[in-house]
Amino acid sequence: LPLPQMEVFKQGFNQKLQEVQEKLHQMWLDWSRRFSEEGGVERSAEPEEMESLALLMAQRTTQQLQVTCCKIVSAIRGLPSDLQDKVKQSLSTIEELHAAFSVAKSFRDLPSSVLIQGRRKLAVVQEYMEELLEYLKNNTPLSWLVGPFSPREEVV
Repeated sequence: LPLPQMEVFKQGFNQKLQEVQEKLHQMWLDWSRRFSEEGGVERSAEPEEMESLALLMAQRTTQQLQVTCCKIVSAIRGLPSDLQDKVKQSLSTIEELHAAFSVAKSFRDLPSSVLIQGRRKLAVVQEYMEELLEYLKNNTPLSWLVGPFSPREEVV
């Protein structure tokens, strides 16, 4: 049925977002509770260490978004071309961000446009995904309702 498939997309997207938020929260807790070896005196994480961990988080997050968006692109064949184009544009944006974060060793290695425009571009990606979900909610593709009528193979 289409509604369960749409819910799977939505739950997957929300789950990834929640996982990232939880990881960021855990990183923050780890940084704020770090103790030095002598006497348990709290010390704050070095800025370079924080920067490195933040870049690693950005790399992993954009990679997960890229995989998810690829799956969505392949699943929406047959939908209106403007929606397909928006999802493909979203994938391209995510690929660009992932490529930039993957080669950076520090934030100084990133082009200023990545940092300045990245948040705005991700907001547009989220807007496109919400538009896709709204379309699917109101216009279920026929192929999702009837599906292919080929016999399933029995596993013995």
